[in-house]
Amino acid sequence: MEFQDYYELLGVSKEASQAELKKAFRRLARKYHPDVADDKPSAEEKFKKINEAYEVLSDPEKRRKYDQLGANWDGRAGGFTPPPGFDFGGGGAGFNDFDFGGTGFSDFFGAFFGGGGRPSGGGGFGGSMAGGVPSPRRGSDIEGQILVSLDEVNNGSVREITLSRPDGGGREKLKVRIPQGVEKGQRLRVSGRGNPGMAGGSPGDLYLVITLQRHPDFEVEGSDLVHELELDIHELVLGSMARVPTPGGRVKLRVPECSGPGDRLRLAGKGLALAGGGHGDLYVELAARFPEQLDADARERWSSFAAGEGKD
Repeated sequence: MEFQDYYELLGVSKEASQAELKKAFRRLARKYHPDVADDKPSAEEKFKKINEAYEVLSDPEKRRKYDQLGANWDGRAGGFTPPPGFDFGGGGAGFNDFDFGGTGFSDFFGAFFGGGGRPSGGGGFGGSMAGGVPSPRRGSDIEGQILVSLDEVNNGSVREITLSRPDGGGREKLKVRIPQGVEKGQRLRVSGRGNPGMAGGSPGDLYLVITLQRHPDFEVEGSDLVHELELDIHELVLGSMARVPTPGGRVKLRVPECSGPGDRLRLAGKGLALAGGGHGDLYVELAARFPEQLDADARERWSSFAAGEGKD
């Protein structure tokens, strides 16, 4: 298993703040997101790695665990010695119990952050004895994570994943339907694809937990989306027209005069699809864009403003 250097993938230092991580992700995502890249297959693979890195480093608990891993990884397959009390995130005592393909996560993420496949209860391999013969026992369920794009939330999809079991029984291909309106944390059930039962018992199920793919233009708040729109000071004060992205394409938005940073403008029905029909909303959150430097003319105008009307 190859160690994934998430800091290097995002091009930040190990001391990077959350704001620096967010800025780095957005910069790279806008370059490699499949919606905008010319070489879509190559960009999609790169974007998945960027997304995975940000998924871990933007979560304080996952980042803490990842930093523990870095200090205990020697680069050899099987050469990892977990720190005392290390939580593998999936309920298992070891790692790499199952190997998923097509979920959008690397083997490394799957092993240490719950994307790989874990026994998740719901059965087992024990069973009572009746006349010296074990009674049927249902197999245990297994659980992993699957990365779902916002486009899949809005339109649904069918994904093909592969599952390799620890017993070396080969790779099993599975078709998984991603329903429209699926939510973060929702568990998709694939019946009968868990661990086999014992003594004639039925097999367990496979559960895939939805993780939403990060997007360079939107933050997700339930079924709503939030887009940060940077405007110059004069555009906030005087009002302006702006073109803002939505999942269905860019639309025009009127920014009223005397708007301020942090104000939110609502675009009804432009958010994520709901399982029962309809859509959430898109909120455009305003932010002030300041000049990086002033020339003499601009400094004179700002000074004049500050000395007059700008006093209040």
